[in-house]
Amino acid sequence: MEVLEKKNKNKKYKPILEGIPDWPVYQLSKNRKEFIEEVAQKSFERIKEIRPTSKQMVDELEATIYREQQRMKRNRWRVDPPDEGKFWASIKEELIDLTSKPEEDNQLKIEALLNKIVNRYANEIAGNFKPSSYRFAREVITFWFGRLLNASRVKKFGGIFRNQYTLRDKIQIVGKVKQLRNLALKGTIVMVPTHFSNLDSILIGWVIHALGLPAFIYGAGLNLFNIKIFAYFMNSLGAYKVDRRKKNIPYLETLKCYSNLALQRGAHSLFFPGGTRSRSGMIEKTLKLGLLSTAIEAQRNIYLNVPDPEQRKIFVVPVTLNYHFVLEAPELIDDYLSSKGQDRYLPEQDKHGSLSMLKFLFKFFTKGSNISVSIGRCMDVLGNYVDDEGNSLDTNDRLINTKDYFMAGGHVTIDTQRENEYTRMLSQRIVEEYHRINRIFASHLVAFVAFEMWQKMHPKLDLFGLLRLPEEELTLDYEEFRKTCKNIRKRIYHLKEEGKANHATHLKGKIDEVIKHGLVNVGIFHLKRPLLRNKSGQIITQDLNLLYYYHNRLVGYDLEKFI
Repeated sequence: MEVLEKKNKNKKYKPILEGIPDWPVYQLSKNRKEFIEEVAQKSFERIKEIRPTSKQMVDELEATIYREQQRMKRNRWRVDPPDEGKFWASIKEELIDLTSKPEEDNQLKIEALLNKIVNRYANEIAGNFKPSSYRFAREVITFWFGRLLNASRVKKFGGIFRNQYTLRDKIQIVGKVKQLRNLALKGTIVMVPTHFSNLDSILIGWVIHALGLPAFIYGAGLNLFNIKIFAYFMNSLGAYKVDRRKKNIPYLETLKCYSNLALQRGAHSLFFPGGTRSRSGMIEKTLKLGLLSTAIEAQRNIYLNVPDPEQRKIFVVPVTLNYHFVLEAPELIDDYLSSKGQDRYLPEQDKHGSLSMLKFLFKFFTKGSNISVSIGRCMDVLGNYVDDEGNSLDTNDRLINTKDYFMAGGHVTIDTQRENEYTRMLSQRIVEEYHRINRIFASHLVAFVAFEMWQKMHPKLDLFGLLRLPEEELTLDYEEFRKTCKNIRKRIYHLKEEGKANHATHLKGKIDEVIKHGLVNVGIFHLKRPLLRNKSGQIITQDLNLLYYYHNRLVGYDLEKFI
């Protein structure tokens, strides 16, 4: 992996498809109206299968109307359509009128009402990729981020107009880049990154461009569209909107159908299977299965409906995004701690408007805190690794035929229960890959060691008791801290040798330099630093909650037992 890091870090990749008209996402946008109509029709048919009787459909419509009206009352966003209150009020009136006057043709009228809702959802979800806007957004991101980076490296204002450094110096792309580029020509890519920050969507968009790949369709959280600058770029890049507040069946089926049909048409896709930003700072342990299941359904439908020579495989590519710093960390960890142990939905809230996000981006690109993007090995929709030709391999590297997994009695069949199990299998494999390709930073190391040492020092306190300790009781002797960091780093080396994790090159070298690097970078832009060294040389914290957040990046490797 280290050789790949050095090779990929500054390499410039040629586009795998020269012209935007050749991109699958462009073909979707060219026929946008027809595609939306097909999504609505397929969703409508699917909901009728789930709720086949008039009573079941009426019950579902009543539940949908109630949930939507509660959402508007309790959790409105700036991005919400101004006419939605009027729309749902009219739907409610129509449904009451229908159910109060039983007639023979009520079934058709109820279906017409469902069709109206599904069409609204389909238009709301649909992306709108425009080549001219895409080019402009791409150039703006590359130009301004690049200029900010040059200003920071040259240390003079004039550096903002120079071209000496590029984003490739700032953002390190490592892993299976060659395989990804190759298979993007042979099949359809579903990229599934970890999700820590609102910055992720724009960042991964730049990475896709930097790797010479055509634009992907995005499953972007609707909350991002609350932030004006994000809304512009996401719209320009062809993102389709995912509203996590909406839990009703008509919406969820329409969303899944949009992803399913886009994949069947060969549009490379990207979505965050964790569903939302990690509140705890941990790498995702469980994934949302809804959109993930669409990859399996799309692959089955390709085998079912497309002639053999034209059947394209769908390849799943795990990606981990590695940061020293997450802008929203204070709010995210507060959300996590307030809900720990409770199984309830937490609505996303936009606590960072356009101005604060711009300030963060300026800080990020004018400081020395890098990020890296780790590209995992490509898999088929069942979680099997594939070779560079796209052939699926079993655990002994023998060729297997993915199509066989969808067959019964010699034919490709639809089996929902079977495919639900495949979705669970795939989600588990993605989580395993996240941990395996995760690139451990020095900031992750020092945060993990410090928090674990304080936990060991107070064995009778639970997490919340520990977090309530006053700052003056939270000090660590540097020599003890240094010794423990060295020991844990050794364990991280072992994990890498076993293929269970990866680490940044800066984790090598003298341990004092590694610790210094970690302390300088961990939570670098927060007003209260999660970890630092005081004038006496001791390790202290100004915010234990934040330290816990950054510590959590190394949860899942069983390193706790070595402290």
